[in-house]
Amino acid sequence: MMKRRHFAALAGAALAAPTVLAQDRTLRIWVGFPPGGSADVIARLLAQKLAASLNQNVIVENKPGAAGRLVLGELRRAAPDGQTLVLSPSGAMVIAPWLYSNIGYDPVKDFTPVSRIVTFDFAVTAGPGAPQGDLKAVLAWMKANPGKANYATSGAGTVPHFAGLMLGQASGVPITHVAYRGGAPAAQDLIGGQIPLMVDTASETIEHHKAGKVRILAVTGEQRSKALPDVPTLKEQGINMAADAFFGLYGPPGMPADVVGRIDRAVAEALKDPVVQEKIFAFGLVPSHAPAADLAATQVSHLKRWETPIKASGFKPE
Repeated sequence: MMKRRHFAALAGAALAAPTVLAQDRTLRIWVGFPPGGSADVIARLLAQKLAASLNQNVIVENKPGAAGRLVLGELRRAAPDGQTLVLSPSGAMVIAPWLYSNIGYDPVKDFTPVSRIVTFDFAVTAGPGAPQGDLKAVLAWMKANPGKANYATSGAGTVPHFAGLMLGQASGVPITHVAYRGGAPAAQDLIGGQIPLMVDTASETIEHHKAGKVRILAVTGEQRSKALPDVPTLKEQGINMAADAFFGLYGPPGMPADVVGRIDRAVAEALKDPVVQEKIFAFGLVPSHAPAADLAATQVSHLKRWETPIKASGFKPE
C-alpha cells in the first residue's frame, strides 16, 4: 500500500486540464466532527478568510460520525470542481487504514491533497491523582503501582491512544489505555483525580494547565511546542519517542491542478493572518502551511510510521 507509486499518485492527484473556479457557487468545507472542536474552529477561521480571497461564499458544514471517516467516504464521491473540501485530522488518513479492513475509502487514491493547515504534537498531562514531580517520577510511581498505571485519551483507535502505548514501551512502564468519548470528559476525570495521566492534544488540557489544575509534563514532538515553550519533550527527559499529527485540507479525486493551486494560495495567505495564528495557537496547534505535494509526502510518511506500532499493539476496534 505504501509503495512509491502511491506517493506519486498522491503528489500528482491534481494534474489535470485547467479549470476555472466558479465565482457564483458556494465552497463547502466539511468537518467530520461536531461544532466547537479544533477542526471545526479552524475550518471556520479558514472559511472567513477564503471567502474574501476567492471572492465567493464559503461555508462550513459539520458531518460528524466515525471519528471523521464518514465524511471522507462522502467526499470521495463529490464532484472534483473545487467546491467541496474536507478539513481532516491525520488520524482518519493514517491511523484508520491500519485498523479497519473496510473504511470506505483509500487514503491515497481517493482524495486530492490541497493544503496542510496545522501540525501539532500531544501533551502528557498529570492530574491530582498522580504524585508531584516530573514525568519520570510519575512513571516510576506507576511502575510501583500497576493497578493505577492508567492513561486517558479522547477515544480508542486515535493517534493519542497509540502515542500512549508507545510512551509505555519507550519508558519500560506498562500503562493501560482508558478510552473516553471525547477529550472533555477525559480531562474532567483527570482534574477530578479519577485517572492519573492523560495523553491527548494540548487543546484538551492547556487551559487547565495554565490554571494550575493539572500539569503538562511533556510534549511528544521532536521539538518543544511553540504553544508550550516551557514544557520539555519526551526526548529531553530521556524517553526516546516522538509522535505528532496534522490537519489537512482534501478534495475529491481528480481536482484540476489550477483549482488546487488557487485554493492553496488562499489558504497560505489566511494562515499568515496574526488573528488566525493566535486562535490556532490557543488550541495548542501550530499554523504550518504546506502545499499539496508536501501534504501528500507528510501523509505517506505518517502512514509508514504508524503501521508497526498499531500492528504490534494488537488492538482491534469493536
